[in-house]
Amino acid sequence: MPSASIIFTVACVVAFVGLVVAECFRWRPARVVFKLLASSAFVALAWTLPGSVTDYGRLIVAALVLSWLGDVCLLSARSSLFLCGLAAFLLAHVAFAAAFALGAFDLHALVAALAVLVPVGVLTMRWLWSSLSTSFRGAVGAYVTAIVAMCALAVASSSASGNMQVAIGALGFAASDLAVARDQFIRAGILNKLWGLPVYYASQLALAWSIARQSGVAG
Repeated sequence: MPSASIIFTVACVVAFVGLVVAECFRWRPARVVFKLLASSAFVALAWTLPGSVTDYGRLIVAALVLSWLGDVCLLSARSSLFLCGLAAFLLAHVAFAAAFALGAFDLHALVAALAVLVPVGVLTMRWLWSSLSTSFRGAVGAYVTAIVAMCALAVASSSASGNMQVAIGALGFAASDLAVARDQFIRAGILNKLWGLPVYYASQLALAWSIARQSGVAG
């Protein structure tokens, strides 16, 4: 019989494929169900891994729960709930960053990552700035800052530990945020979801599975 971790991984993949189909055909009830199932599955996956009892594991689980909350908020088109979702994802990035900072990390890799990511963050803000209302500018600026810090720490952690799931998951999560930002602030459209959703869920699965290797526990 497959382990619970495999079952939850497969469930997440099946559910996010269903979510993409629901988005394509604008089936709102199915969209809600599949999104809740997919996001609940990556939380359950992290929870079932033995490494979830370590400090690293607890922070990753907390980050994934916050991501789940952000996903729930983004089911609504209301700007107030979008801001709540943004806050939840911001805290998720902070929790991920704290997890990556727990163990050994490569200082040279951290500096190199920041040298690349800080300009990317600045360019992202320039891209979004004219499309942001005053109420969103501060929130998005804080969000981009948190993403840059999280990704840099992820790269430094992966460089030190050899666990590339950490860097891949963090950078993928950040990339999927660009799809959300484009859909919300620049131009809404199904193309944003067609690539953003698979990247997002693949990244969350990678970060959840990183618990096993980062904690030195077989998954």
